[in-house]
Amino acid sequence: MATFQYSDALMNAALDNHEVTIGTAPIINFWSGAMPAHCSTARSGTLLATGTLPSDWLGNAATHAKAKAGTWTLTGQLGAGAGTNAGYFEITDSGAVATYMQGDITATGGGGAMTLDNISIAAAQVITVASFTISAGNA
Repeated sequence: MATFQYSDALMNAALDNHEVTIGTAPIINFWSGAMPAHCSTARSGTLLATGTLPSDWLGNAATHAKAKAGTWTLTGQLGAGAGTNAGYFEITDSGAVATYMQGDITATGGGGAMTLDNISIAAAQVITVASFTISAGNA
């Protein structure tokens, strides 16, 4: 099997392309349950919260990583079960046509792809994303 290595500039450029491909003001959704096998697989669980991310939603890539920019907050959905734990997130384009990213959610310090101030989500609750960073392959 071949082994590849990439320059810092190429890894950072690939990360910066996330915002270009997904676009400005994408939608983020929090779901209960287990994450689907692939971004194109039908969503599972209950939609717990939804929101629109800032137009410039990720910072500039540096040292093979790209973190959220600004404050990301969502509001718990009416009708969602009070105290239902978020299991995973999805990020779609602004028209919610396609899911481009998904990952697991944990409370701060839990090691998930995204961490929240509180994973137990109730209707009308304001939820804040504590951390979200993506890294380049082979970093």
